[in-house]
Amino acid sequence: MSAFDTILVANRGEIALRVMRTARRMGYRCAAVYSDADLGAPHCLAADTALRIGGPAPADSYLNIPALVAAARASGAGAVHPGYGFLAERAEFAQACADAGLVFIGPPPAAIAAMGNKAGAKRLMLEAGVPCVPGYQGQDQSDSRLAQEAQRIGYPVMVKAAAGGGGRGMRRVDDAGAFGAALVSARSEAMHAFGSGEVILERAIIEPRHIEIQVFADAHGNVVHLGERDCSVQRRHQKLIEEAPSPAVSAQLRERMGAVAVAAARAIGYVGAGTLEFLLDRHGEFYFMEMNTRLQVEHAVTEAITGVDLVEWQLLVAAGAPLPLSQAELDTRRSAGGHAIEVRLCAEDPQQDFLPQSGAVLRWEAPSGVRCDHALADGVQVPPYYDSMLAKLVAHGRDRADALRRLRRALDDCLLLGLQSNRAFLAQCLAHPVFAAGQASTGFIAQHLPADRRGNGPAHERVLLAASALLAWHRAQRNARRYPAELHGWCSSHANAQPLRFTLDDTGHRARASADGPNAWRIDSDGAAACALAEVVDACAGTLRLALNGQPATLHFAADGTHLFFLLDGIEHRLDDLGDAPPRAAGNGAVDGRIEAPMNGRVIALHVREGDMVSIGQPLLALEAMKMEHSMLATRDGTVSALGAALGTQVATGQLLLEITL
Repeated sequence: MSAFDTILVANRGEIALRVMRTARRMGYRCAAVYSDADLGAPHCLAADTALRIGGPAPADSYLNIPALVAAARASGAGAVHPGYGFLAERAEFAQACADAGLVFIGPPPAAIAAMGNKAGAKRLMLEAGVPCVPGYQGQDQSDSRLAQEAQRIGYPVMVKAAAGGGGRGMRRVDDAGAFGAALVSARSEAMHAFGSGEVILERAIIEPRHIEIQVFADAHGNVVHLGERDCSVQRRHQKLIEEAPSPAVSAQLRERMGAVAVAAARAIGYVGAGTLEFLLDRHGEFYFMEMNTRLQVEHAVTEAITGVDLVEWQLLVAAGAPLPLSQAELDTRRSAGGHAIEVRLCAEDPQQDFLPQSGAVLRWEAPSGVRCDHALADGVQVPPYYDSMLAKLVAHGRDRADALRRLRRALDDCLLLGLQSNRAFLAQCLAHPVFAAGQASTGFIAQHLPADRRGNGPAHERVLLAASALLAWHRAQRNARRYPAELHGWCSSHANAQPLRFTLDDTGHRARASADGPNAWRIDSDGAAACALAEVVDACAGTLRLALNGQPATLHFAADGTHLFFLLDGIEHRLDDLGDAPPRAAGNGAVDGRIEAPMNGRVIALHVREGDMVSIGQPLLALEAMKMEHSMLATRDGTVSALGAALGTQVATGQLLLEITL
């Protein structure tokens, strides 16, 4: 058996903490690594030791194989756990660990290499008799050959990066006219994400279910599966909600898919945790897509229904031990294991095509009653360089309805203020009747929750009244040392109506607040027929209990200077106190031709030069942020009169990228 007592976790955030939790329970010492962007991050503080590996960009740190191997040696580690993402599925990293005398807690390099390229993996699976989606995975990557193959396959087709996953480098193409542009875009994203522009083509299965099978193998010839997970609810081809078991998989289908997955793992001499991903069509036929040669983000739902700690199994197998349970024992556990559902809490804006967000977490409270894997705390910085996922909430119940009810309540109780997240959107998904009925396919979000049905919409009277009360109360607290509370809002002869000018979720508002007591105001809003009464009944640790026209309301908030973030009735809002500042135009410059960065990121493509004529909708440049590529389009016809960023530069939110004039 392999002997090691210290494990280097070659990852960050939530997964690093997850691995450390099990490793320390089993008696191992844990070493963390960090980039300059993660100095003092929770995963570093939780480890026995933490070592710097480079600058904030992934290529300089978490993708830097020599730096990680050197960190492992310096820490005295005998084994390396790659987590998921970054280098978890890179055969060269597994080989570098082996060459350095380190145990790689994952499959052998040969197995990773065999399944790491979609084209090669598909050829292997076809040889092993695994059903695959019809397509093209040939070596001729010329534009003409790919266009010809797409025509042969028949539209719609999927263009997929051969070297990676996670939805990056993937495009659906509905007709031949759109194929060329989609191919260029997919190749560009694949090259930046995986260092390879190779693609495969597949027939697009219309509205499939995304079903994956968890497999596990040891070095003694034992291979088992732990059932399926349904990962159909996705955005940008990336998973948001996962559950086990799948509402669409019968016992007979589970047995068939499990047998295929086990046979596939045996065919490549697999060892460790792995997942085979399939598409399940409307007729009950399933097709292999890819194999993830690592632990999955969604492994927690499998753990919930089987009672197995998959990280513990990884460490046992890496140390040379046999699998602790047989297939029959796992089947018995799973059949009595109830149901589990997981949501991914991400820093992103659902209304803006799930645009990643970065910034400071001002307030974080994890919900009780469910499993919550995270690396968050008040004051933690969410950098723009890495994946947008912040936490996973996992509810386990006796059946699907029980698990769903618990998870909906947990989302209501989850508090994240300071930067935008998808929390409210996840609640929308769980509450939708199609999801509640267990009928969601991969087209669920596009069909049932398009952009115009997401988010807050225009602020209604209750929200505006609460925002006005919060702003008036917050100003009073700032002035508390200047004069007694009973004089707040008053002058020598009458109640002083203070003007309130603010933006609420980027929309400007005006109101006047007249004191009606120490913590009560009559609010006269623009456009309102009459004054409204708002009273702070109680204030404690970032929470206000309000009476809004006599109706109770609880408001949770956090402040950052003149910015106030608050949660009311299950929806987050941002309030900016404009005070006496001059009015400012809202938006991102779409009307005046100023194209500004919607988030922190790096310019990875620049399609125009100063003086070029452009038309509305024309691609201008591309930004890479949180592992995704975002194309910036012309908002008007005109001439590029100024360029504010060069290729390869890092830009900040709101920075001028270029300007178009008539």
